[in-house]
Amino acid sequence: MNADWVVLDVEGTLTATSQTEHVLGGYARPRLGPLIEGHGDEPVVAEAVAQARKLGDLPATATTAEVVTVLHGWMDEGREVEPLTTLQGLVREKGYRDGDLVTELFVDVVPKLRVWHAAGTGLAVFSSGSVAGQAASFTRTTDGDLTPLFRAYFDTVSAGPKREIASYLAIARDLGADPARVVLFSDTPAELDAAEDAGWQTVSVARQGEPFADADFGTHRTVASFIEVSE
Repeated sequence: MNADWVVLDVEGTLTATSQTEHVLGGYARPRLGPLIEGHGDEPVVAEAVAQARKLGDLPATATTAEVVTVLHGWMDEGREVEPLTTLQGLVREKGYRDGDLVTELFVDVVPKLRVWHAAGTGLAVFSSGSVAGQAASFTRTTDGDLTPLFRAYFDTVSAGPKREIASYLAIARDLGADPARVVLFSDTPAELDAAEDAGWQTVSVARQGEPFADADFGTHRTVASFIEVSE
């Protein structure tokens, strides 16, 4: 690998998909209503609720219960919708801060992150989870606080959809990097295709037991773990 920046997907790449779907999703689901009720006058929450009402075709007078029903529906459908991402991020941020949540990374991840960091390679994250939630998730992991390793975080609000070329061009601009000197690690073929079309290097991560383990990654370089990646 020869790059100035490594940009990492999270789900299926750094952590098991089940952690997002069951652990984080299960944690956030019952706490969305209390968050809205307890912090509804805070600008970030109020804006997210207003967006949820609009996108969910609800009236401006819709109750918290009605808004939560829409949010839960999006969760069940696996949709990456801005107000849901924001509210889930706030819930998860508090969960990590309070010690209720701990991120479990694949065992091959942290040693490689430390090698890259020590070599001066910039590390960034691009995930569907909110930037706040991403940063919080790395403060409390099975390997301790890893936030000193990362220089930047991007989500679908700050950068754009993960399967669109423009999102990767935007990230490269934000990093001040030549796209050809940025490499994306992801388990999702469509994300890798978009990054490649934006001029990035790509590495597909096909982990055994993950949803995309047997996907067709085409011409993308493919590894089963970070152990296979040479510095």
